[in-house]
Amino acid sequence: MSFLLTCPNCGVREVTDFGYGGEVSPRPKARPSRRELNAYNYFRRNVAGVQREWWVHRSGCRAWFLAERDTRTNDVKWTALPDEAPAADAGTLAAVDAATGMPGGGAVGTTTDVAGGGPGSGVVGR
Repeated sequence: MSFLLTCPNCGVREVTDFGYGGEVSPRPKARPSRRELNAYNYFRRNVAGVQREWWVHRSGCRAWFLAERDTRTNDVKWTALPDEAPAADAGTLAAVDAATGMPGGGAVGTTTDVAGGGPGSGVVGR
């Protein structure tokens, strides 16, 4: 299914101009256990609903940006550069259980990968 996505720099384009970078998820602590690192790298909520995602404009300005998209309808609520994105709420971030490092529970909050140069950039967000 094709849909339109708005690059914060270049404007509206077909989604085929972009690369999907994955859903925004909480970053592991500074020295994560293997279980926590495995959960961060491989487990996703894959929600049927609204989620915050990383995208890169690979056929344009090559900027990484955030989008909030309803995965059921591909309706894009907003797009923004990382430092201009609205504050995240618990409903749009993948929750990770603090005890197990697995998705699905625990506190969501301050160490999310939303500011900086894209997934895995090492920059900790709001």
